Amino acid sequence: MAVAPPQNSRPVMSRHPAGLTFDQELCGLVLDTAPRLFAVVQVCGEGLPDVDGWVVAWGFVDHGGPAHVISIDGQVRMTLASPDLALRHFAGRPGITARLVWLAQPSAVAMDQAEAA
Repeated sequence: MAVAPPQNSRPVMSRHPAGLTFDQELCGLVLDTAPRLFAVVQVCGEGLPDVDGWVVAWGFVDHGGPAHVISIDGQVRMTLASPDLALRHFAGRPGITARLVWLAQPSAVAMDQAEAA
């Protein structure tokens, strides 16, 4: 009975391309598959001189997949078809609007926490 290898969109190769170490290859894999991170920000008094804003939730979305959102206080957790749908939940009060603020795509990774800090 033959066993099929696990399905992976980009399996780690056992032979490293010229000049790449295994750790470098893993770092490339992480960068290639990293989700996009965003904050949900509420804004009060938009267009006025004393406009104010604050982060109410964080979320991430991977390539073509659903968006996962968690409020700052941890009370709200949502899985939505798109990040824009989170705005409906956080913009319901009069005078309060909500925006998505996207973090830049990651360009560097580290193999341990000390290097990443």
